[in-house]
Amino acid sequence: MGVRARRRSTPPVVAARWALWTFVIVNLAIVELLFLDAGAGKNEVLTVAKFFGLHAAVLMLFQLLLVARLPWLDRRIGMDRLTVWHRWVGFTLLWTILTHAVLVVLGYARLDDASMAKTFLALAGVPASLLGMGAAALVVVTGAVSARYVRRRLRYETWHGLHLLLYLSLGLAFVHQLRETTTFSSSTFAKTYWWALWLFAFGALVMGRIVLPVWRNAYHRFHVTAVVPESDGVVSVHVSGRHLDRLPARAGQFCIWRFPGHRHWWQANPFSLSAAPGGRTLRLTAKAVGSGSAGLRHIPIGSRAYVEGPYGAFTSLHRSRPGVLLIAGGVGITPVRALLEEEPSGDVVVLYRVRSEQDAVLVDEVRALVGARGGRLHLLTGRTGEGNRPFEPDRLRALVPDLAERDVYVCGPPAMTSAVLGALRGLKVPRGQVHAERFGLA
Repeated sequence: MGVRARRRSTPPVVAARWALWTFVIVNLAIVELLFLDAGAGKNEVLTVAKFFGLHAAVLMLFQLLLVARLPWLDRRIGMDRLTVWHRWVGFTLLWTILTHAVLVVLGYARLDDASMAKTFLALAGVPASLLGMGAAALVVVTGAVSARYVRRRLRYETWHGLHLLLYLSLGLAFVHQLRETTTFSSSTFAKTYWWALWLFAFGALVMGRIVLPVWRNAYHRFHVTAVVPESDGVVSVHVSGRHLDRLPARAGQFCIWRFPGHRHWWQANPFSLSAAPGGRTLRLTAKAVGSGSAGLRHIPIGSRAYVEGPYGAFTSLHRSRPGVLLIAGGVGITPVRALLEEEPSGDVVVLYRVRSEQDAVLVDEVRALVGARGGRLHLLTGRTGEGNRPFEPDRLRALVPDLAERDVYVCGPPAMTSAVLGALRGLKVPRGQVHAERFGLA
């Protein structure tokens, strides 16, 4: 894919994880030192409350970095993994903030020899404390709507709108920390450190989520050049623009697409590039599974397109072996087809899982690309059931006996992806050779 696989002493994903976790550990160590240097609180409980409050601030800032969509991290770790980490850090943040809040009320209740209810009301009358309460309440709301049971019952746009409350809570928490936490201003170093950390985190978020997408759309001026029905339920949209050779897109990545007039401006869809970016056009191919993708065939030629990205780590950057096995299910063939275009020649095997050959999106293109590279294509059809489970370990090994010596890329429906990854673990395929990415915004 692109260039031949190169052996690296440190894989890109490992280097990125080390960089990210080193950043976290170093900052936690600094916070611990600042906590110790600031001294104890008014009593033991308030000292512990301050400890949790400082760590809640670090978790908030880490949350911003995880969703800032910084290109260097995204291309090495992938938006799907970063989003999973964001989710679990978010729930950790929720419990840390609740612990901090309860301990603050308990600490002042003991200090004033008053009930917790009376103390809570008294603290609500202090502006700095009220800001902290507001921030905590918004984090609780965000955590509640992010619980799986609730999230599955909300439209993405509704969930996303409520999730934006987290940014308001961050602003409230920042002002709360400025006015309430003595550790923030316990020394010149402490004040400089906290200001630098908050500015860095907010700056990364603004740069990755606002400045870079706005600049790229203004610079490239994306527009639709063709809409091609591939079958009854599948359509390809071709998008061109200025200087696309300078857009850092790679085969296997995806973009977040908006087409004004097609849907509301706040509604967007993530679609993979279904052809390797060649510097002149971008192509997405989508199956009609919802109102967004179903209406793509009606987009007028020449209309503007707004593109965020490219995003994703499902690329040849992570190749480590000469041979490659590409496994796709349904419309998951789109990034695989793009990756094939980058593969120069040689040892490539494609397993394409569909219900019937008529459902095989872009199969003629895939067949031609595989044939031109001297590879093998296995079209795996039929309903999954007894006697037809192509991704069981024994079946996989029969289809590709040397798969443990290959890089393996997997893209398809969640159930299929999970089955393949489980089989690869059972076959002892090294983890560093397995590349899978679950595309989505939430």
